[in-house]
Amino acid sequence: MRFRSIFRPDLFAEQTHIVTGGGSGIGRCTAHELTALGAHVVLLGRKEDKLVRTSEEIREDGGDVSWHTCDIRDEERVRTTVAAIVESRGQIHGLVNNAGGQYPSPLAAITQKGFETVVRTNLVGGFLMSREVYAQSMARHGGSIVNIVADMWFGMPGMGHSGAARAGMVNFTETAALEWASAGIRVNAVAPGWIASSGMDTYSGAVRAMIPKLKQAVPLARLGTESEVSAAICFLLSEAAAFISGSTLRVDGAAPHATVLWPMNAHDRSTPFDGFHRATLPEALREDAD
Repeated sequence: MRFRSIFRPDLFAEQTHIVTGGGSGIGRCTAHELTALGAHVVLLGRKEDKLVRTSEEIREDGGDVSWHTCDIRDEERVRTTVAAIVESRGQIHGLVNNAGGQYPSPLAAITQKGFETVVRTNLVGGFLMSREVYAQSMARHGGSIVNIVADMWFGMPGMGHSGAARAGMVNFTETAALEWASAGIRVNAVAPGWIASSGMDTYSGAVRAMIPKLKQAVPLARLGTESEVSAAICFLLSEAAAFISGSTLRVDGAAPHATVLWPMNAHDRSTPFDGFHRATLPEALREDAD
């Protein structure tokens, strides 16, 4: 079996796309879809075992993939990694800045080190990757960058460090779209809402217990799938989005619009799209089903 994408199989033929955080979750799913559509995907991440496992999956499915371990917060490591990719692959056609991470905490309890670590991961790392891909390839050849942010509209209580970083990345997206347009580069963002992905299993305690209840705060009355986010990313990378730049596409089931002023009735009228043949339900949701 292969990824059941809604796009034509040769959409990204003979192209090279980088996916940071490509060893798990949305990044893994996106890498599978891009390779199913003909791209060579370069996976980047800090943990070799995840990169190897995802690479093996993709090759089993007939895809073309390579990987590099890289901490996107390390400026010199980012520079040398991008240089190695350019030397090996030539032109970089697309970059998906997906790597990120955070931990739950109210603002009053976040230390300076904790705040800066999350900002470096979710904002600075994406900037470093974008700048180096621009400087070493896209400034000459053009290309498309998609930054993965988060559903942080109207604030992100309990994760203020992440919300601040993601809001910064949205502004970076808009600025880069303007500054780099003359090089033929489009820069957009995708903001996933609550997605049934492996990232949910990184949480514990009260946050983990809350995960099965999240759908109650979504007008579409369900969580999203990894492939629904991946489809949005692939669209923005594709030629169909040739006149879209500086935009943020929300994939969130209208959750930011939920309000006590309009009751949300339980329903099952929203049908998920799940084209990822290797997708698995997060343990946090399986526990609730049991």
